[in-house]
Amino acid sequence: MNRSKALAFLVAAVCVAVPGTAGCERPAGRPSAHAASPADGAPAHPAPPRAVFRPLPGVGPAMRARIPAAARQALVVTGATADTNEARVVLYEQTPGLGWHAVAGPWPARNGLRGWSDDHGLNDLRTPIGVFRLSNAGGLLPDPGARLPYDQDEGFTASGTGHLGEPLDGAFDYVIAIDYNRVPGSSPLDETRPLGEDKGGGVWLHVDHGGPTNACIAMDKAYMLALLRVLDAAKQPVVVMGPQAALMS
Repeated sequence: MNRSKALAFLVAAVCVAVPGTAGCERPAGRPSAHAASPADGAPAHPAPPRAVFRPLPGVGPAMRARIPAAARQALVVTGATADTNEARVVLYEQTPGLGWHAVAGPWPARNGLRGWSDDHGLNDLRTPIGVFRLSNAGGLLPDPGARLPYDQDEGFTASGTGHLGEPLDGAFDYVIAIDYNRVPGSSPLDETRPLGEDKGGGVWLHVDHGGPTNACIAMDKAYMLALLRVLDAAKQPVVVMGPQAALMS
């Protein structure tokens, strides 16, 4: 799946000219009953309607305030409730002066086994709620054309079984680090925890293995490939994630 297939909702503006008579002017001495005269002080043509800035859909003012002003891509991950481990993912981009519009999704996803938390801790099996930068990617497989710094490493090997007994093989073929309790700009494999070990870490976007995660967001491999090819470091992407009630605050 290439970048053009991930992008959607393109809008084109069309200008239509309506011809008049005698060079688009009325014959002398026969003004329109509604035409404005210079004495009226009104413009000859009405001003076009002003564009309305569209805020990020599904995200309330408090959560929107946490999005960095420079961010022009936002991956919104929404759970139905605080305890659900299934979610919906939509990627939005911001057009200066116009606001946010969807460019990919909605896609199904999985999150932590026990749902979400606004005070994530090590091994609580919940995904942290909030706004976090997406600065680095990597995986067991070669770089598929990522627009974020990409680290291919055998350390991304996944083994064992998940919470439903499903094999984890291939789950880390492609990952995108979520900048929760990590050093931005480092490999997703970096285990430095600025907030301390008890606050957890290693929270990634990665390939779905068929069951809920410890704290990560998991999606189908095709969706991960699409994200890797679309998320652009120059647009300072973020993930906005949590249950619907928290996102709408």
